Amino acid sequence: MASSLLQLSTAVAPGAVRLHQSFSNRLRWSLPNTVRVSGSFPSSSYVRGLNRNVPISIIEARAGKNVRTSRQTVIPEPDYRIPIVLLGGAAASVYADNVLAAVPLALLGILLLVQTTRVKFVFDNEALEVRIGEELKESAENVFVGGKNRWKYSTFVNWELWWPSFPVLVYFKETQTKPEGQIHFFPVIFNGKQLYDVMVERAGPSQNSMPK
Repeated sequence: MASSLLQLSTAVAPGAVRLHQSFSNRLRWSLPNTVRVSGSFPSSSYVRGLNRNVPISIIEARAGKNVRTSRQTVIPEPDYRIPIVLLGGAAASVYADNVLAAVPLALLGILLLVQTTRVKFVFDNEALEVRIGEELKESAENVFVGGKNRWKYSTFVNWELWWPSFPVLVYFKETQTKPEGQIHFFPVIFNGKQLYDVMVERAGPSQNSMPK
């Protein structure tokens, strides 16, 4: 009897081993693969695993990576108050028979009137850029200091807006054009409130009441 049981167990053992191995293999292959995240992914991509969607930005944030926040492009609306005031001053000078004052006021008023319809301040995610026309064409090189009319917010040292109640001039100093700093002045031919708000948001609050 013992001999028969020994023979039976010897015959069954290999089959049991094969059955255990087959079951283990099937169990291993049925388990979900581990999700590994590496490299760069588009912001709209998702890692799909374990029956849920996980945004890449969340995974990067949890991994301790810096995630850049995308900001909306802002273009302040045109403001015709300055050219209208200048042209009004020219008309008043003509009425007062002061032609010498009327001519420069009229010329400056016409120039700013044309520029108001053409020049756009474009605040994108990382820089302020001067563009031309409704098509936002790239402007020519800066006639005073050379180079492209595009300056990163990170290079702004200071900026000012004169005067908040009736903005006439915007000033800013940046270190992108030259390390010691380059000063820029622009007439405010845009909506002053919109210009001020976006400058505070992108370049931080102004630091001085007058430029250094």
